[in-house]
Amino acid sequence: MTSARDRRGRLVLVLSILLLVAMVVVSLMVGARPIAPGVVIDALLRPDLSIADHIVVLTQRVPRTVIGVLAGAALALAGTLMQGLTRNPLADPGLLGINAGASVAVLAAITIWGITAPSGFVWFAFAGAAVASVLVAVIGTRGPDGSSPAKLALTGAAVTAGLTAVTTLILTTSITAFDVFRYWQVGGLTMRGLDTVAIVAIPIVLGAVIAFSSARGLDLIALGEDTATGLGHNVARTRGLGILAAILLCGGATSIAGPIVFLGLVVPHLLRAIVGGDYRWLLAIGAPAGAILLLAADVLGRVIALPGEIQAGLVVAFVGAPVLISLVLRRKAVAL
Repeated sequence: MTSARDRRGRLVLVLSILLLVAMVVVSLMVGARPIAPGVVIDALLRPDLSIADHIVVLTQRVPRTVIGVLAGAALALAGTLMQGLTRNPLADPGLLGINAGASVAVLAAITIWGITAPSGFVWFAFAGAAVASVLVAVIGTRGPDGSSPAKLALTGAAVTAGLTAVTTLILTTSITAFDVFRYWQVGGLTMRGLDTVAIVAIPIVLGAVIAFSSARGLDLIALGEDTATGLGHNVARTRGLGILAAILLCGGATSIAGPIVFLGLVVPHLLRAIVGGDYRWLLAIGAPAGAILLLAADVLGRVIALPGEIQAGLVVAFVGAPVLISLVLRRKAVAL
């Protein structure tokens, strides 16, 4: 028999998918050069590169919309995973040092190999995010007591602080690195093509599959590790798969969109207020919800500073900062 919570979850999932479709259409239409819906459809079905509007849709708005959907969904899934694995409502993808690792790797690509195009250092960003995450995971599980949410969070903070210091050192000694890096650092969906998306699409999809398969384990971990173990669940396996999924999701998203903050923190909290704490629905709805939020931020950034635009990462940070402050001020907001 279907429960009221499941019925609500299905309804919210359907609505979120419909809203995502609508936001994709808006993303293809809205910008410094508004394009009518009929022209957008014509550009997608019967492309003609002699028409200026078709060029804008196909070469600019389609790639940034696809990046927004992939990166937004990936970051929301990763944030939900990290909050579930650590039982910490303030956890986000940056907890594993992912953003810091990607930043150091991008700076290495710029300063050592002279790579200045985003499509050139996408693999460096992905590799840096993965190495930093693995380092945090390995250190966080060492010691006589094994792994724990608190140890993982503290290890992530320590590794992030160290890598951030390296980033600052490089930026203060290289003007060239600073000029290239500052655009990537703010987080945005522009200057990347579909060829770049193809590089990280498979890791992101694989990470999403692993994340969805971890839903039951996250529900049991939410009851407490001792309880989950007593019910016969392998907590270490769920945590390992969850960390792997977070690496794939965050590494892919960060490499194509830059280190966008707060999105992975905000989405799970918004959804918990609507569908509760069932990770089946938090993950299933979180993917389209994250994509909606990032696309909405990107569209808003295009229109509030015409004829220029504000990068999506800055818009998300502007929204996410008050949410983080409200969480910190809430009593018992952190439950390590």
